[in-house]
Amino acid sequence: MQDGIEQLELEKEIKSQAQQFINYINANLPESMELEYEGFYRRGFFVSKKRYAVIEDGEIIAKGLEIVRRDWAPIVKQTQENVLMAILDEGNVQKAIDEVKRILKKIKSGNVDKKDLIIHTQITKNLNDYKQVGPHVVAAKQIEEHGIKVTKGTIIQYIIVKGKGPISQKAVPYEYSDGLEYDRNYYINNQMIPAIYRIMGPLGYSKKDLEDWARGEFQQSLDAFF
Repeated sequence: MQDGIEQLELEKEIKSQAQQFINYINANLPESMELEYEGFYRRGFFVSKKRYAVIEDGEIIAKGLEIVRRDWAPIVKQTQENVLMAILDEGNVQKAIDEVKRILKKIKSGNVDKKDLIIHTQITKNLNDYKQVGPHVVAAKQIEEHGIKVTKGTIIQYIIVKGKGPISQKAVPYEYSDGLEYDRNYYINNQMIPAIYRIMGPLGYSKKDLEDWARGEFQQSLDAFF
């Protein structure tokens, strides 16, 4: 209890000094310039100056990570957020690991709601102008086959389904995906692992370690890094 009170007092003092510093700087800046106080963050995770996550009042504020990008499946973004919350808010690394393992197992079992697998990508040009036909273009052309015109600016919602051929050819508009099975390997290897590696990599874990998690093989703990 005493430690908690001391921490609050320390944070109060830090905020006070920060405000005094800002006032001092602004008093010596030209009128057209002003330094603003952005926030106080107990913990932060920095991949680079353009990719980071901090926590303020129990809320994750992120930049450049999958959590804030729409071209990643909701289940991936939610998992990355849960991992960051466990680490930044609770300092509970084991909880973060358990969450990743739980979601990987769920994806592998085939029991994920397709709504949680939707990838959103915007069409930025006429479909015939695309030289490289990505998954969103393939899905957009399928939408047009159903008599719906796709124009520049349209947001395509699609999932990657199980089948043969390259990933782009396995994209299917979400609204036409009934009866199709999602590609478990794609969502594990191309969505989950890259997003989680973004967080775990700087902590000393390789993509192979994450692949072992997906196979249910895990022996180490991140506790050694904290």
